[in-house]
Amino acid sequence: MTFVNQLRKICPSNFISEKKDLYVYAHDTSQNPNEVILPLCVVFPRNTKEVANVCRFCYENNIKIVPRAQGTNHCGGTRPVENSIIIHFSLMDKIIEINPENLTAIVEPNCVIGNLNKKLDELNLFFPPDPSNLAVSTIGGAIALCAGGPRTFKYGNTKDYILNLEVVLADGTIIETSKNVIKNVTGYNLNSLFIGSEGTLGIITKATLKLIPKPEKRLLTMAYFDTVVEATKCVNNIINKGFIPSTLDLLDKTTIKTIENFNPVGLLTDKEAMLLIELDGFSHNVDYELTILKEILTKSNAKNIVQAKNEKENEEIWKTRRSAYSALTQLKPNVVTEDIVVPRDKIVDFVKFCQSLAKKYSIITAIMGHAGDGNIHPNFALDLENKEEKENFEKLKDELFDFAIRNNGTLSGEHGIGTHKRKYLDKALDKNAHNLMKEIKNLLDKKNILNPNKSI
Repeated sequence: MTFVNQLRKICPSNFISEKKDLYVYAHDTSQNPNEVILPLCVVFPRNTKEVANVCRFCYENNIKIVPRAQGTNHCGGTRPVENSIIIHFSLMDKIIEINPENLTAIVEPNCVIGNLNKKLDELNLFFPPDPSNLAVSTIGGAIALCAGGPRTFKYGNTKDYILNLEVVLADGTIIETSKNVIKNVTGYNLNSLFIGSEGTLGIITKATLKLIPKPEKRLLTMAYFDTVVEATKCVNNIINKGFIPSTLDLLDKTTIKTIENFNPVGLLTDKEAMLLIELDGFSHNVDYELTILKEILTKSNAKNIVQAKNEKENEEIWKTRRSAYSALTQLKPNVVTEDIVVPRDKIVDFVKFCQSLAKKYSIITAIMGHAGDGNIHPNFALDLENKEEKENFEKLKDELFDFAIRNNGTLSGEHGIGTHKRKYLDKALDKNAHNLMKEIKNLLDKKNILNPNKSI
């Protein structure tokens, strides 16, 4: 019996092995049009036991495993490698339990964050991590990458809302990392080991999430500036006044124009920069904070201050903001989004540097980011089939990441490392810490079958 037939017996609910059907799984959102590695097959487990049985079989037969759900990874983290299968979680998408008294939810890995928050909204509850593509982003992917999004500055990112994980290790062993309680210092914090590990240490099959009460009111304000420098200085002015907005996003002129052309909502496209600021909380507090916010914006040389009138308008503006990646695909065949974090006092320098690289290498660059936490997303529209553009982009990336590292920044805040950024790790990480990470990987996955040659 071939290994494919053996796997089919282990995981019979759904199974793909025909070559013509495997091509779609050779790609994720990362841009490598000429790099196509087909998985040996794709299995669709229904529960933890089937995941464990697949892992056990692959471990015994030295077959590599790539965990995958929606495939929205930007760094090649969910692309197959040689001699690999894909464990696809589309059949494990349940919200198992929502407990309003304990403020917890138990979910499977393919539970979509947007769908979860719709259910929570009915109970006046809230799961704050807010990836831009939340309509398709899953809990499993958010945990694997420690995703955050625009709300991170106020609410934190995924790691701050994970209480407990059920994880299948490389050899099929099933572990529970903690308990379904808010505080637990019994033993090591294994949650932090698996969160952000990009599927290289274990496969998450269940997660217990911490919830919070939904804010009573939110107000979205757009402030336009003549320069990116003024907009960034305004960020510090807001924070220094004791404000912690739920979102504090920066968009440059190219981003504003591109998303407005793609999904018009009346954004002012003649300004060099915009801050997208959302306040939330009790209604009377938000109204009071808005008055002070407008005073700060005016003193910080905001040329136009536009207030969303209601929740519907809030959502329309956020929909446009979230469309940035799609909007840029109208300009060139490929879009690469990067995910660099720099100290807040280096945001201006970083944005200027990005703009200078765009001119130097003649690559369309649209800059946006979460200015409150220094996580900046330069988006590059280009044609990777064009040899010169591709070569120029590789040079641009080298300089971009070198700038981040030299200025005490990091390679990623929420997209992960995958395959695309591994070559920069020796510069980005302390040598001894990097070696320790490799030892942890070897301890948990001696045969290196879980998403190999990624992350570290």
